[in-house]
Amino acid sequence: MAWRGQLSRNLKELRILLCQTSPASSSTRAFVEKNYKELKTLNPKLPILIRESRGIEPQLWARYDMGVERSVRLEGLSEAQILKALEDLGKTALLGKNKLMCSALWSLSPPMMSLQSLSECLFPCQ
Repeated sequence: MAWRGQLSRNLKELRILLCQTSPASSSTRAFVEKNYKELKTLNPKLPILIRESRGIEPQLWARYDMGVERSVRLEGLSEAQILKALEDLGKTALLGKNKLMCSALWSLSPPMMSLQSLSECLFPCQ
């Protein structure tokens, strides 16, 4: 699972939201207990934030370049499925970096500017 060591190259921040006691967060709690240490060891400069709040729905948030964020709901997922969701979020940045940057810039651009002109001015979006 070499992708685990590549997270810090693709992500700017990783946040895991969970409830300390709810059954809906049980797999997420187990995932954190089993994987946090290895993920942090492999990615020492990547902020990996664990946010506990009573009654919150378990979620995984990834922040990329330019403040673009993606999330995955974790309720009902097994530990293996959570690991796969994390892998997919890490690969999203690698495979779709230009697309993510375009969407971030588009959201900040003036309403009159077309997506095509924005992307032509800055970089090619493929």
